[in-house]
Amino acid sequence: MRSQLLSARAAALFASDLPTGSRPGNLTVRATIAATVRARGGTRGCVAAMATAFGDYPETAAPRMRWALEVLTGADDVPRRVPRRELLAA
Repeated sequence: MRSQLLSARAAALFASDLPTGSRPGNLTVRATIAATVRARGGTRGCVAAMATAFGDYPETAAPRMRWALEVLTGADDVPRRVPRRELLAA
């Protein structure tokens, strides 16, 4: 369950307007995820945007997903240490 939540939140952060490489605070992360999920019509819309990016621009999509996961694993309500297999499965 925790990995599904992490994956959904990472997809939303990936699909957001935050710039890759930024270090937003926990409140900004939560607000951005909520706004992006609403704007994209749910988590499926976020995943669709992510899939499109990976298909069209894989060279920038992979670093963006790594950034999203790093931001989330630094947030207070996500475990600080996520097993590597969960990061790779996301």
